Amino acid sequence: MPPIPPLFALSIEPNGSIICTQPSPKVYLLTFQSPPDNRTTPAFCTTFSLALDIIEHKYPRGVVVTTSAIGKFYSNGLDYKNAIKTKGFMQDYLYPLWRRLLTYPMPTVALINGHAFAAGFMTAMFHDYRIMNPHKGFLCLNELDFGAPLKPPMASIFRQKLPRPETYRTMILESKRFKALEALREEIIDGVGGWEETKTFIEELKLVGKGESGVYGRLKEEMWRETVALLDQDEKVAQDYEDGRMTASQARAEDALKVVQEWEKDGWAGRPKL
Repeated sequence: MPPIPPLFALSIEPNGSIICTQPSPKVYLLTFQSPPDNRTTPAFCTTFSLALDIIEHKYPRGVVVTTSAIGKFYSNGLDYKNAIKTKGFMQDYLYPLWRRLLTYPMPTVALINGHAFAAGFMTAMFHDYRIMNPHKGFLCLNELDFGAPLKPPMASIFRQKLPRPETYRTMILESKRFKALEALREEIIDGVGGWEETKTFIEELKLVGKGESGVYGRLKEEMWRETVALLDQDEKVAQDYEDGRMTASQARAEDALKVVQEWEKDGWAGRPKL
């Protein structure tokens, strides 16, 4: 099969790209690469968002499929150290991309070719559907392992989309790595395979025509209103909320420590000490 000519190509600084092709009528395949592992940097997020804008405004409604040209990784998540140093990273770069995907006016499918960790996994969850390579890759929220709390929209997208709380608990509190078949059983993904299986999935669900009525994005905005509201939250409001929650948590911990210290001091009327 000869190479499919691109509809357009965009650069991701410093040395990456997103290429859009149309392997089937009205099916737009966005293939990204941002070496070494497709981190969700500001440049990655803004270029990804631009690609979605171009498809919406320059081409007929259809289906958007996203995948990676780097075989090992769909996306390995944030460049965490740089993310926390970049002023407004969440509200100005990452959250706008996620909101765009979540409320996009046509169906979106993440074709997960390799590992999707942390924010990379979250990015896949903000798509409408997920198809995963059955032979390679894990899905994992590993924030527990590197000591990063989940922001409210990061937690809510899984809370809203996962059908079972046990899966949610295992995913977050155990940093479980899900292979494709297990992810399918847990209904994290919708199917397994590569491009051909994704094409068949799109055809069987008749997804190409779903965005034509013009209400598709609005329906999704209402479906996922909790997460949309959290993504839209003003940076100061979001920070005040997190600061307040942290202050309250610290106050409870300090109160509990005082109780333990009193218990150690007084022996609590003869009760055995630890």
